[in-house]
Amino acid sequence: MSDSTPHNPSPEPGAHPPVPPAPGASQPTAPGAYPPPAQGAYAPPAYGSAPVSGSAYGAAPAYGNQSAYGAAPAYGYGYGAPAKTNTLAIVSLVASIASFVILPFIGSIVGVITGHMSLNQLKTSGEQGRGMALAGTIVGWVGLGLAILGIVAAILFFSFFVAAYQSYPYSS
Repeated sequence: MSDSTPHNPSPEPGAHPPVPPAPGASQPTAPGAYPPPAQGAYAPPAYGSAPVSGSAYGAAPAYGNQSAYGAAPAYGYGYGAPAKTNTLAIVSLVASIASFVILPFIGSIVGVITGHMSLNQLKTSGEQGRGMALAGTIVGWVGLGLAILGIVAAILFFSFFVAAYQSYPYSS
């Protein structure tokens, strides 16, 4: 790529070739305008020109070749699909919360059992959902305790009511 014209001397070995001015473009001559680049200074390649060999911005690699930017990370480390959440952990949390609204005693039992089963599965499976399983188990035990306290309170209330009713004197 040597040019014998006096305004464009041949570049030094390893230096980037100078960029010729675009056709029809004039050099700035107004006062305060930037001077033309010094001899041997870096100038970016012109738009649409081929990349300089050895450049960091070469063409894309051919099919089957390793990219210059590095390989994609392995599955599960950044770009892969998120890890699966354990289904029993979800069931435990939903059943435990539902025990306060829909099924007071049965929902708590289901939440406790599925929570413990989920915690055992999570030790070996590598799935997510440990927090949900713990929350479902704890809320299930709290709901079960409150249900038992409610049943004991109801039995005591009705036994007190029956004892008070039997001791009430009849006036007949």
